[in-house]
Amino acid sequence: MAWHNTFGVGAMQFKCGYCGFNVANDKGYFFQGDTRKVIICPNCNFATFFDPNGKQTPGPSIGNEVLHLPRELDQLYRETRNCCSVASYTASVLTCRKILMNIAVQQKAKEGLKFIEYVEFLSDNGYIPPNGKGWVDHIRKKGNEATHEILLMSQTDAVELIGFVEMLLKFVFEFPNRVPAT
Repeated sequence: MAWHNTFGVGAMQFKCGYCGFNVANDKGYFFQGDTRKVIICPNCNFATFFDPNGKQTPGPSIGNEVLHLPRELDQLYRETRNCCSVASYTASVLTCRKILMNIAVQQKAKEGLKFIEYVEFLSDNGYIPPNGKGWVDHIRKKGNEATHEILLMSQTDAVELIGFVEMLLKFVFEFPNRVPAT
């Protein structure tokens, strides 16, 4: 795929919201008489929009990849991270809450339990790291706020919860799979 009639619009360095690479390019399009522009990612060839204040759409995903996740959980974690790239912070917080339930079910908790029972399952069965019960409870409480209250969640809320979820996923799925088989 090739973009036609691109211009030099001023070099920009950014983390692509599509491929996640840190890139720089000056090829794209601009809005005449304005500072809005579209820059083409030299890695994946997708277009990223920058408003006059430099806000990028789509923005980069928040958090990091986690290895060895079951397919459905990997998809849900990606969805959680991608919500932030389009400023859908409440949706991100809600999916962080949902990830806790999915981790418990992946670890053999029964389906159809109350949400607090999934959190207790994780705690009672050693899936929460030492000193980690506080952050799992924080995910639960923020998720409950997003679910049961009118209040919208902020970028800070979403970024914080994604960080906690990422660490929990690494603790439960990635790190155990790094140990060489004996």
